[in-house]
Amino acid sequence: MREHHSPTVIVLAAGRGERFTRSGGATHKLDALLGGVPVLERLLSRVAASGLPWHVVRPRDDQLAAVDGMGDSIARGVAATLGASGWLILPGDLPLVEPQSLLQVAQGLAAQPVVVPFWQGRQGHPVGFARECCTALMALHGDVGAAAIVRAHHQAAAVLELHLDDPGIVTDIDTREDLARAEALLADPDV
Repeated sequence: MREHHSPTVIVLAAGRGERFTRSGGATHKLDALLGGVPVLERLLSRVAASGLPWHVVRPRDDQLAAVDGMGDSIARGVAATLGASGWLILPGDLPLVEPQSLLQVAQGLAAQPVVVPFWQGRQGHPVGFARECCTALMALHGDVGAAAIVRAHHQAAAVLELHLDDPGIVTDIDTREDLARAEALLADPDV
């Protein structure tokens, strides 16, 4: 498999989104309209604008009752893109992340094997992982994401904390209220 010189953005879109429907949402959160565009479609247009390669992890066809947890989804995404030089793990419910933020996290991987973005002290996404994290990422399963990998690299002083001026890295859509906040931010980025 040909190796990409840029890391691949793994877009996680296999979850149930139950908190959104419990909050009164009529659709899956990734299908909810934000500024007239579905949340996932809005995110994918921003990922495409970054110019980075990307891969969407969707529910498996055989998953009627069971849905992958975040760890399973990350492992599937990495396994599907083994030729990548690294990965940016991006939940599909962050439709306002700026393409430049994706590029900054990708560039940070030249300095450290793990890159964690922050906005005003809040940890956000995507979290970047260099190729050396491949085995650990592919071993993830269940609802546990990659936090243990980040912690292990923190202990080894091998994490770049990247402070970005992008509220989109922390603006996830889990409830109808979150969608309303994102709508306000989309209408006026200075809110």
